[in-house]
Amino acid sequence: MNHTDAVIVGGGLAGLTLALQLRARLPALAITVLERDAHPAPEAAHKVGESTVEIGAHYLDTVLGLDAHLRERQLRKFGFRFFFSENAAGVDAVTELGASRYLHTPGYQLDRGILENFLGERARAQGVSFVTGAVVRGIQLAENGAHSVRFEQHGREHELTADWLVDASGRAGLLRRQLNLQTDNGHHANAAWFRLASRIDIDDWSQDATWHARCDYRERWLSTNHLVGPGYWVWLIPLSSGSHSVGIVADETHPLREYNSFERALEWLHRHQPQLARVVDAKRDTLQDFIALRRISYGCKRVFSARRWALTGEAGLFLDPFYSPGTDFIAIGNTYITELIARERAGESIEMHAHIYEQIFFSFYDSTLALYRDQYPMFGDAEVMPAKVIWDYTYYWGILCQFFFQRRLTDIAALSRLKRELTAVQALNLEVQALLRAWSHAARPQNPARMLDQAALPWFAELNRGLADPLDDAAFDARMRRNAALLHELAAEIAARARAAGVNAQVENLAPGSAPSPEPLLFKPAT
Repeated sequence: MNHTDAVIVGGGLAGLTLALQLRARLPALAITVLERDAHPAPEAAHKVGESTVEIGAHYLDTVLGLDAHLRERQLRKFGFRFFFSENAAGVDAVTELGASRYLHTPGYQLDRGILENFLGERARAQGVSFVTGAVVRGIQLAENGAHSVRFEQHGREHELTADWLVDASGRAGLLRRQLNLQTDNGHHANAAWFRLASRIDIDDWSQDATWHARCDYRERWLSTNHLVGPGYWVWLIPLSSGSHSVGIVADETHPLREYNSFERALEWLHRHQPQLARVVDAKRDTLQDFIALRRISYGCKRVFSARRWALTGEAGLFLDPFYSPGTDFIAIGNTYITELIARERAGESIEMHAHIYEQIFFSFYDSTLALYRDQYPMFGDAEVMPAKVIWDYTYYWGILCQFFFQRRLTDIAALSRLKRELTAVQALNLEVQALLRAWSHAARPQNPARMLDQAALPWFAELNRGLADPLDDAAFDARMRRNAALLHELAAEIAARARAAGVNAQVENLAPGSAPSPEPLLFKPAT
């Protein structure tokens, strides 16, 4: 029977990045990764999670040092872009929300096959035992002493013992199922997605010179393009292999049976996004794969244990593909797991830290879940949804990103110093999400042909630019308090807009004296 210091069950994005992070932190740690599939993986691998936002991108390019690979083998993302194109003749005839230029802090479009092949090679080069074709048959957790994993490889049974066991098995959720940890988080969305071995260039969808001139670059196709309508959104994500990923995510007002095969999905697109449907129809002979999943979002009762086990990535929980938070939560979870293993290997008791880190992790998860739960009905609202996106970005960049970029996820002292402000903005976020729902319910449908340019909001672009600024304790605390104040001002402006639409918009958790900024933070209302 072989023994290792840490075994990671699952060698996808979550498992391999954790192995690399552990190797950098603990060079002498013996690490084994067990991966079910053979390697190298095919390009355009059939995995969701191709679009990264700021935390996930920073984790990959800076924390793990993969910037050269990302620049050379992946695609830099031209931000998020939203078209309110439900049943519209063309994307140039509706409201577009996005940036006219690249903002400072990068995101990437990831071909998961290319990336995971690279991660596997890098892990092996750094001394990680990366075992592929390993089908796990059983996990035995120990109260004390070593855990054990039974697996089959090439028809032979093996057993491995380990001081630490981390489940990174994705939606298979081996430990989550074994320990009955999965919970219903109240967000009921379904999804289907497929890939075409052909580029979908949204820039070719219009010949209108005015529409093209709204962006500094003819590169809208490099965005994560969202085609949105009531109760749903459709993603378009380019991959560096030349394939293009297309996904439909919807609440229960669009039953999964309406789009749970390629032909049904194409019929659904003809009803809701006809311009895309025509493009896909013309490229149907390049179809590479198709998958449909019910109830894509779920929670988990536990993710870290002082008894030396943990869950990371989709093996634990999953929010929603909207805003692409999957790699973010891999980054956050892996950082906590790495810290726990490092402390335990140094001889420390980790009982308290495992509990506190799990509380913080779930707090981040709950705050982010509020962006999705019961919010899908407003996705087609070209007046309210842009305000929501600006709020959600500001909450993300102004609060969650700050802790990750400044490497303060495990800084319990900073969290304690800022507890009052963080508690207040968490409550404010919940109230603003409810306010946005009420505003959308009362709003009159307006969807003029216009571009709402996020790069034209100086405060917004600066919030993105400053994410990686080095900050000492005092500067970090001051920034967090400024960002909290900014959120209170933004909430006051959203409330004022909602009142103008006839909503009784009283925001109880506004800081005393909060009022809309003298210079509007949001885009001007449609006229």
